[in-house]
Amino acid sequence: MFFNTILDWLNFNSSLLLTATWQTIYMVAIGGIVGFAIGIPLGVVLHITKKGGLLENPRFNQILGAVVNIGRSVPFLVLMVAIIPFTKMLVGTFIGTTAAIVPLTIGAIPFVARLIEGALIEVPSGLVEAAQSMGATPMQIISKVLLPEAMPTILNSVTITLVTLVSYSAMAGTVGGGGLGDVVIRYGFHRYDATIMTVTVIMLIILVQIIQSIGDRLVRRVDHK
Repeated sequence: MFFNTILDWLNFNSSLLLTATWQTIYMVAIGGIVGFAIGIPLGVVLHITKKGGLLENPRFNQILGAVVNIGRSVPFLVLMVAIIPFTKMLVGTFIGTTAAIVPLTIGAIPFVARLIEGALIEVPSGLVEAAQSMGATPMQIISKVLLPEAMPTILNSVTITLVTLVSYSAMAGTVGGGGLGDVVIRYGFHRYDATIMTVTVIMLIILVQIIQSIGDRLVRRVDHK
């Protein structure tokens, strides 16, 4: 009986659910792309400027690390509210799917940076020393040794980040960010509709499983160990 109710709801609200799903994918994709574009280089800088790194600079590393830690420590809901003026300045509003991308991206950057730093730490120091002995420049070591050797862990970090952004996007729906989270709040919570809450939770689980499966497949493809 319950499953029949769900099927009836899907037939009646398929357009709403499809739109919300695409909004979630849009937020996660754009937030992830920009977050990776900034977070990956940031993670590399954290790694190479630490004590014993390629471009050792402990003082700069401590300052940058503190900034990253502050960014990671702010709960996402608090972050969304705190940067409302900045979001409004960038996109003209703080409500809607596009506006939600701003806090998603800012939340992703320090998260990605620490994951990338951790991935690079796993690269054997002997490989770096061998490259240095052959006269490789720091940029060559980064592009030819560190990043390629850490690629499986980096891809796993990308997967973890995207899954985290899915949960963040659901929270963004609580403040009018659109997506599946918005459907849960407006149609499930406010209308006390258990069916729509169940369906949206299932859709979020499916989305996470798809991301995880693709990520695991890519990791296996580049991992030659």
